[in-house]
Amino acid sequence: MNSWFTVKVKYTKQLDNGTFKRVSEPYLLAAMTFTDAEARIYEELGSIIRGEFVVTNIARTDFHDIFQYEDSDTWFKCKITYESQDADNEKQKKVAQNFLIGAHSVKEAFDRLQESLATLMVDFQIPSIIVSPIVEIFPYNEELDKEISRKPMKPIEEEVISIGKPVFSAPGSDLDDEDFEDEDADDDDLDSEMENEYSEE
Repeated sequence: MNSWFTVKVKYTKQLDNGTFKRVSEPYLLAAMTFTDAEARIYEELGSIIRGEFVVTNIARTDFHDIFQYEDSDTWFKCKITYESQDADNEKQKKVAQNFLIGAHSVKEAFDRLQESLATLMVDFQIPSIIVSPIVEIFPYNEELDKEISRKPMKPIEEEVISIGKPVFSAPGSDLDDEDFEDEDADDDDLDSEMENEYSEE
């Protein structure tokens, strides 16, 4: 099954004023494994980034859904919480889920998330909305998988919600409710989640 991975890439970027700067930028993509994520990022960025670039970090990232809007290229990480009944002991427990949504501001991200989740059948709160450093998102690409001779994978389901905005979901990314509890880490703490084998020497 595909999951979302945040991949950090370091390269020399030409700025708007013509100068060059060494930068490290995170990208989000759907892949089956860490190795698959690394292969995919080289394929995806090979024609975008001029010159050499190196993958410095790869981390599995849990997003329940991603809401993309064509009028914005800034991403906001939104956290919602709600009460759910535990099937084992019938007690109420707090569940947290993360969403990624395109918007121009925190207020717009809040409004768009409320609108996108209007059909959710539970009362929820939005305790956190922060700007995400993610530069670009690469959903599952069946043709690219064929080009680099990987085994066929179940494609990401692309749904259209009631307001007509596309939603990207990675099968397998919806972890058990317990896995989302007490998840308050910001994107600044992303490096602490990285696998050592992909860390920059």
